[in-house]
Amino acid sequence: MFALSVNLSELGSGGNMRRYLPLLWISFFLVILTITGTTYLVGYAGKDNKNALTSINVYTTLPVEEVAVLAQEYEKSAKVKVNITPLNEKELFNRLIDEAASPQADLILTNRRMLKQARNSALLIPYQSEYTDIIPSKFQDTDGYWVGIWYDPIVFAVNQDYFNSVTKKPAKWSDLSADTNLRLGMTDFIAADAAANLLYTLVAANGEEQTLNFLKKIHPHIVQYAKFLATPARMASMGEVDIAVAVRSETMRYEKDGFPVKIIYPEDGTAYLLTGTGLIRGAAHATEAKRFIDWLTQAEPQTIMAQHKFYFLPTNPELRTNLDNSAKNIKLLDHHDMYTIEQQRKLLDKWVQARLGIN
Repeated sequence: MFALSVNLSELGSGGNMRRYLPLLWISFFLVILTITGTTYLVGYAGKDNKNALTSINVYTTLPVEEVAVLAQEYEKSAKVKVNITPLNEKELFNRLIDEAASPQADLILTNRRMLKQARNSALLIPYQSEYTDIIPSKFQDTDGYWVGIWYDPIVFAVNQDYFNSVTKKPAKWSDLSADTNLRLGMTDFIAADAAANLLYTLVAANGEEQTLNFLKKIHPHIVQYAKFLATPARMASMGEVDIAVAVRSETMRYEKDGFPVKIIYPEDGTAYLLTGTGLIRGAAHATEAKRFIDWLTQAEPQTIMAQHKFYFLPTNPELRTNLDNSAKNIKLLDHHDMYTIEQQRKLLDKWVQARLGIN
């Protein structure tokens, strides 16, 4: 604010006064404008602070579009802003290590392997509530350091025309090698972790020799070893293969869009990719992060994901009432990360050799 000072004796009277009247009016106007503007800004600043949202920071290895839809809805319902930082697995782990003394994130949203690695490196702290307690033990850490939110199993994506044309419907893994005319599609084990997880799981369940012999038998029927998880489901939906070994989420997307594809869950069990969350040790916004974890285990996030065509199975058993019986009774195989990185590499090498006919 500035002061207005005019010496009237210097102005004189008559014409002199009239000459200075415009200056007086301009000065008066500026004073009023300054007072009004200052008052408005003070009021606006108070209003802005009052409406400022609390925020939490999430590091994730998931596709950002998946997490973004959850973040947007949570901000609407809980009035908490969710800041997302997408990272690959190596980046996420290194970031957590580098920031251990002063964490910049409050929680991580990633696959089970990364959650276990973070827990074993003392980067997470346990959190349990009435919401996480309902999640079956196989989907969470025994001491509460992380909890699974949803999972995506490997299924048979069967073209509807093929399904209708055969008497014996595919039900088990061995059925894939029984039909000599069968056209198969699957993702290359080397191309995606979710695909490689199937190899490790089948070896854990059936043994290395039996699994490699099975994969060698079906190799001549493989139309394409795809580079992406979505491709086999597309191939089955378009009739390019009779059966695809595919993730459920991608197959369900085509089924919901009206393509002629049917999901069959292998009777003898299947592999799955589990996604979960964990609270970071020393999180700056731990209270709000815990509320977000609780929210993720409930019905609203699953509804939101489905609305945006992300079809994952919830770990919360109370949310499975709308699933068909085959999905409810799916048999899940779990190798419990029993293989080291080096052992996994060796299994992949042996699979490549079996595929190429190298003894």
